Parts: sequence; C-alpha cells; structure tokens
Amino acid sequence: MVTPVWSKISGTGEDIVVLHGWGLNGNIWTPVSAQLAQLGRLHQLDLPGYGESPWPAELPLSFEHLCQLTAQTLPPRCHLIGWSLGGLVASQIALDDPERIQSLVTVASSPYFPAAENWPGIEPHILSTFARQLSRDFKRTVERFLALQSMGSPHAKADVRQIKEWLFAKPMASVEVLHAGLDMLAEVDLRPRLHELQLPFLRIYGRLDALVPARLKTQVDQLAPNSEAVVAPNCSHAPFISDPEFFMTQLQRFYQR
Repeated sequence: MVTPVWSKISGTGEDIVVLHGWGLNGNIWTPVSAQLAQLGRLHQLDLPGYGESPWPAELPLSFEHLCQLTAQTLPPRCHLIGWSLGGLVASQIALDDPERIQSLVTVASSPYFPAAENWPGIEPHILSTFARQLSRDFKRTVERFLALQSMGSPHAKADVRQIKEWLFAKPMASVEVLHAGLDMLAEVDLRPRLHELQLPFLRIYGRLDALVPARLKTQVDQLAPNSEAVVAPNCSHAPFISDPEFFMTQLQRFYQR
C-alpha cells in the first residue's frame, strides 16, 4: 500500500529529503529551504498524519508504520535530513534500507529521547504531562511544546511566533496522531543498532537545547563511531531556525566531504 504523502519539491540535482518533528509539518524548513534547494533537489515532506499527509484510517498508529509510509515516498536514492522526531524516523529508515540513503543528517535528535541513568534527554514526566494535556486542549498543548523547543534561543519569542504561523498554515495533526508521536518519543530506542550505520552521518546539536541536551553528543559518539557531530553555539532545539547560516555552513561542509 502506497499512501499519498505531501511534498514540496524545488531545485535540481541529487535528491535531498527533509523530515520535520513532532506536531509540525514541512513548513518548518522554510528558513533554509532556498539554500537547501541550491544544494540539490529538495523534498519537504509532511510526515504521515501531519499537515497535508493523512494517516491511513485502516493502519494502526505505530513507529514502524510511520517509517514504512515515509520510506515509500522517498526517491530511489537521497540524502536524508531529520529534525527531532524526524531524525528518529530518518535513522530508522537508514538502518532498514541503507542502500537507498546516500547520507544521513540528524538535527537536535536522539536515538533515545527520554532521560535515563547516564543518558541526557527529555525528563519522562514532561512527555507524560503533555500526553495528559493533549486530550483537554491539544492546540494549546502543542503551543507549549513549541515554547519548550525554543527555550534558550536568543530570540525565542520570535521563533515561536514564526513556527506557529508555519504550523497553523496547514491542517493540525489529530489528537490520536499526536499521542502516538509522544509514545514514539518515549519508547523508541535505536541505541543498540546505531553502530550499524556505516554511511556518511552528521549529527547537529544546539548548545542551548532544553529537550536534546548537547552533552548527549559524547554518548552518541561512542554508539556511532563512524559519524561526526557539531554543536551550534547559539542555538536551541531548532538550529536551522535559530542560526540558519551556521546550519547551512555545516551542511555544505559535510556534503563537500
């Protein structure tokens, strides 16, 4: 079964696919979309269940199905960039079908999002609190999550305002999809398999990130020894919004190598 997934395509050259994070849509890449389209043929996707990509009514909401539906829409070969939850999806696709992925970039993402012993991450009570609040007022809950993502950014209020414009320009994900996404952030653990990734792999972190702490870099360095990582010094959870110039500089250097 191939389910329609919305995508906006611009530019020419090798295919570059960008995947957004929880609760959002492909508009989130607007600050760097023009520059990315100069590097290759850019595909801005709405993940299944988000924005203009409906979730198939007959299919259970699961991380496995999310990755399968997303993978079905990818070009035969592409460079894959995933932010936050999108980085988790991108990593799983690269693990499942490495021959199709020319390179992998994860942005403010983690192979395992919850904080645990000797593992920096999102405190589990934060995820459970958002899960409880979703059913009562899911729009306001998503807005709170956006504010948490922007904490630490030198222009956090402006970031949140802009992100909300991009978010509400498209249909909101359903409460069921948002709940399932929080479950994925709380449960999916790719740490045992990360060493399998042998393709070119870049990880970008934000030094001021309140959700995926930059100190996570050290642990993931050991799990993915063939990867490389950079920390954006003045960025929170969305480096391509907080500092697009730094983000694109790192990406261009990576692709040139």
